[in-house]
Formats: sequence, C-alpha cells, structure tokens
Amino acid sequence: MKRVLSGIQPSGSLHIGNYFGMMNRMIKYQEENELFTCIVNYHALTTINNPEVLRNNTVNAALDFLALGLDPKKSTFWIQADVPQVTEFTWIISNVTNVGLIERSTSYKDKISKGFMPNMGLFNYPLLMASDILCFESDIVPVGKDQKQHLEIARDIAIKFNNIYGDILVVPEEDIDKDTQLVPGIDGQKMSKSYNNIIPIFGDETFIKKQIMSIVTDSTPVDQPKDLNSPLYRLFALFLSDKDKILLQNKFLSPGLQYGKVKSDLFDIVMEYFRPFRDRREYLSKNLDDVVSQLIIGSEKATSVADTIIDKVRTATGLNYHLR
Repeated sequence: MKRVLSGIQPSGSLHIGNYFGMMNRMIKYQEENELFTCIVNYHALTTINNPEVLRNNTVNAALDFLALGLDPKKSTFWIQADVPQVTEFTWIISNVTNVGLIERSTSYKDKISKGFMPNMGLFNYPLLMASDILCFESDIVPVGKDQKQHLEIARDIAIKFNNIYGDILVVPEEDIDKDTQLVPGIDGQKMSKSYNNIIPIFGDETFIKKQIMSIVTDSTPVDQPKDLNSPLYRLFALFLSDKDKILLQNKFLSPGLQYGKVKSDLFDIVMEYFRPFRDRREYLSKNLDDVVSQLIIGSEKATSVADTIIDKVRTATGLNYHLR
C-alpha cells in the first residue's frame, strides 16, 4: 500500500479548482491507499497576518474537506501547526539545500510579480513544502502543474540528504492528472484565491452565480463555432461524463450557441453537484466539537509518524548525541 500525501492552504474560500485539482482525487485515494492530508496553516502565514482570519480559514478548510467526503477513519487528517516536528525537519533539510535550488522557484517570482510582499516565508515556501512531504515518508504526492517544480525540489533535497547521510528519506513520486492539472478561473488564468478569479464551492449562491456569469468569453458571433479551449468550456467539462463532453463539444462547434445560456446551465450543474456537500457542511458547522476531536486524533496519528522519521534523521545527522 502506497502512502499518498497532499495539503491545502487555508487562505480563503475553497473553490472548484481546489476540488478537481486535488481534493476530489485525495478523497478517492483514501479507499485504496494510506492517505495523509493536512491543512497547511504554516504556509498561509506567508500571505495572512490577521490571526482571526487565519483561525477562521483553518476551521473552514477542515469543514470543507470533511463535507466533501474525507473520512478521518480511512485517512490521517490534521492541521499542520499541530505537528510542529515539520518545522524542525525544515531546518535540518535546509542545511543540505543549495540556495540556487530555491532561487529557481518560479512560484516565488510569480507571486512577487503580482504584488506579493517579499519575505523569507514566501521564499522558503518550497523548503517547507518539501518538509511536509519528506517528514511523513510520502510515496506519492498528487500535484497540479504549478506545484510540479516544488515536488522536484523535494525530490532533489531527499536525494542529496540520502547521498550524505545514507538511505533515510523516501524519494516521492509525483502524480499529475492531465485533465485537472490546471483548472481555469473565470478570467482564463489558473483558478486561484490569489487572483480573485474563483468559483466557490460553498457560501452565497448569489455570489457563485455572479462569478459564473462573469466567466470571460470571446466575441465570436452566435452563428459561428466556439473555442473548445475557452475557460467556459473547460469548466463545464469538469462536471460531465465522457459521453456528455462529446455533446457539449458538438454544441460549441455548432452555430447558435449562446454563452449566457451555457453559463446559466453551468450554474445549475454546479449547485446540483455540490448540494449534498453543502448540506453536509451545514451539519458539520453545527457540530464543531466533533470536528475538533477528529482533528486532534489526526494530529496524534501524524505526530507518531513524524516522530519516527525525526528520530532517524536526528540520529543520522548526529543531533542525537547520547549513546544508545
């Protein structure tokens, strides 16, 4: 059985890009693999400096995951900061990580170019992500196209560490779903809270409809075929079977398709698809004590694994100085 690990930042409302890009896949993994999933609130500190916002986002992200079908009995589900061993591990692996490796991170450069405040947390983001992965001996890490480089960095660090100290760390393998590796936002860029181009899963229906009706389309006349690479088509196709995708393709390629009608249909499909999850989330939000109890159990399970690898790493590096 393979150990699969992934995490998500509590940096705002979860959206359908999160769901199709990672969350849905993780929930499927729990049936046949050893699934580890965490809410990475240490990472969120790179962009959130309001403690109340971070607390609320963390709880909401946990509610979202559980509502969408993550089962704490079939997986290990925890809040990153509840297992602080990951920060010790980050420091240890930082000493075998070349500065140039982190400097080449395109994610950091992209964030800075979009106005994010440069700080060491943002710069060292790939190092902390590597720690999340390596500290729990992950075999497989599902990632999107934008996170592929970060996983490669984690692999490089693990290989370098093992070359120095022996075969200690598991070198993880990536798992990229080509169909969902880059879910478009309403503006055609990657869907991201940072870009304010999301379609939320939960929350106000009026806002969700407003976002869907704001999906960017071109000025192709009604009597002309439409672009199958448009964000509207790509978002709609996420909810369809292979058979229904062919029907949608035919509509886009035939004269007479009206973007407004397609957007309205997409809204109906989105609300119908997520309605059971929205109902489940409402129930969970009224039973927060149970949610917190599940997270505590998850952190205890994660801590047990992290303690084991930290002990091996401390011994390998000489940090465990006492005789055994």
